[in-house]
Amino acid sequence: MKFIVHESPVRRGDSNYLARADLAPFGLEGEMEQLWLQRLEGDLLELCCIPFRTYGLALGDVVSLSPDGTTVVRLVRKSGRRVLRVLLMPAPNASGMAGQIAIEVSRCGLMSEWSGDRHIAIDVPTDADVTGLIRIVEREEAASRAYWEWADVTPFSPEKA
Repeated sequence: MKFIVHESPVRRGDSNYLARADLAPFGLEGEMEQLWLQRLEGDLLELCCIPFRTYGLALGDVVSLSPDGTTVVRLVRKSGRRVLRVLLMPAPNASGMAGQIAIEVSRCGLMSEWSGDRHIAIDVPTDADVTGLIRIVEREEAASRAYWEWADVTPFSPEKA
């Protein structure tokens, strides 16, 4: 089993619970993503990190867990936020491109998390203008230097379809 972890979740201070999401429903058999959560009322929890590989979840979404409390099994309520994910291809200039993306993320006032030095998950609130950021990642994708996607292109599912 391989675990995708969040070394610096954007709302680490708010979190008080860790659970995981099975990535098999998204074609990543044998992988789990660790998710930082904050307990709410009853059996509900709020996401305190920006998912790297789990589809259909975003920062602030409310979820519920399996009976044993280890695995996210249901999306209860969307936060209205989206996740933009960018994977930089191995290249001599990858660190320069990572820097450009980080600068644009900061300029837009967005939060982000890095998984290694080539994969970034970016929190996009409803009212955010990410036109410049999209322009940068589309240019890099056209040059085969990056791949990007919206995390909500596939809905969250705890099971394989």
